[in-house]
Amino acid sequence: MNRTAHGHLLLALVLLIACAGYCGAQPAPEGVAIRLLLPPDIYAVPGHEINIYFDNVVLVPNINNYIFDITCNRGRQDAERWRYTPAPEDVGQFTITVQVSDATGNLIEEASSMIHVVPADAGADRDVSVLVVGDSLTAGGYYPTELYSLCQPEGNPQLKMLGTRKGRVEGAAHEGYGGWTWARFCTHWSDGDDYRAKSPFLRLKGDKPVLDFQAYCDEQNDGKGPDFITVLLGCNDTFSATDETIEERIDTMFGYADTLLAEFHRVRSDTQIGILLLVPPAASQDAFGSNYRCNQTRWQYRRNQHRVVERLLEKFGGREAEHLFIIPSHVNLDCVNNYPARQEPVNARNETKVLRQVNGVHPAAPGYYQIADTIYYWLKFRLNK
Repeated sequence: MNRTAHGHLLLALVLLIACAGYCGAQPAPEGVAIRLLLPPDIYAVPGHEINIYFDNVVLVPNINNYIFDITCNRGRQDAERWRYTPAPEDVGQFTITVQVSDATGNLIEEASSMIHVVPADAGADRDVSVLVVGDSLTAGGYYPTELYSLCQPEGNPQLKMLGTRKGRVEGAAHEGYGGWTWARFCTHWSDGDDYRAKSPFLRLKGDKPVLDFQAYCDEQNDGKGPDFITVLLGCNDTFSATDETIEERIDTMFGYADTLLAEFHRVRSDTQIGILLLVPPAASQDAFGSNYRCNQTRWQYRRNQHRVVERLLEKFGGREAEHLFIIPSHVNLDCVNNYPARQEPVNARNETKVLRQVNGVHPAAPGYYQIADTIYYWLKFRLNK
């Protein structure tokens, strides 16, 4: 073979390899676990959409390298999700099974969930008090406000939302604080009048701050514990963890979670507490570059988040008799289209505009509304019980 032909062959081989890695699905490496993570139960309400986004329930760097197959007699399978908007006659429950195969068709994993479709008028006109607790995902007020709005039409409970922080409409309230952790709600006490200076659940006993949820309820709910509490925490507890430190971080987080949840139940043992499964981040590294430059990658945070969800399912699954519940918020969030994005030039020498995601862990308003949907469906399910 002459030198020119050899060069052409080499170039063709390089292009073929590049295209194989870039343009299509590839077989999964042998023995690689994708850690398919379906919650045991998913809730739905007639007239409202529920989704299972495939990239949210497996831990893989490139979702396009895998084939998903849904077994279910309801809803439809799209490229990136299963979606379903139940009708009133769909009230009841049914099973959905997700199978994941590699590009050669070899089954890797499968899992099933029970879909519960709740009557649209579940809990109609009941007086219900709700406390929403969280970090910056809650502090913006989007999903607490949307939860309140979802309960306004006829056929819904009369929602009383507790909280020292107000939502985006009158009647919506919450306890959401940017950057906070389970530990901070249990321990944070400092000088100053800023709302972030002290945990709302701490009070001075002598000169020592102590957890006192009863005092909080005295101020916010006429001394009564709330009917429902939802908690969305874990992002800040584990954001900077590595594969070597994630288990220790989660262990520490769970220690404070046990303390706070026990305090909630000390005041009212039958308060129904819903633990939201930590939602996945934006789909693109662009979002993390925009927020964190070179200090965190999307893939590391995604691994952390997935492990948190695994551990939350292990810790809180099957504890309904203790009035502790899992809210499957990680399945219903569109991480491609419902995170903030903006148009910007492709580079300094080319003014062609492309759309890039610009926030790694905080959804845009439609994403927050999907979180509110998931809480609303769970709340209606519990009220139907």
